[in-house]
Amino acid sequence: MGAAKVAITIEEDLLTQIDRWVSEGRYPNRSRAIQAAVREKLERARRRRLAEEVVKLDPKQERALAEEGFTAAAETWPKY
Repeated sequence: MGAAKVAITIEEDLLTQIDRWVSEGRYPNRSRAIQAAVREKLERARRRRLAEEVVKLDPKQERALAEEGFTAAAETWPKY
């Protein structure tokens, strides 16, 4: 996957923490530390969105759909 160079403005205290992580060897450089933070934030947002959608589901309706699919599939199974 390609990479693009961008310029950002970041608060000094955040940059100090990033530099600490780099000096501790947690990340090879600032860029990788920031990439990891952005990736983690995006993943959390994706999981939160998924969790919000799951809450909207009706368990009874989902079970009925699953059982309907199972019953329909069972009729097409070969007899042994």
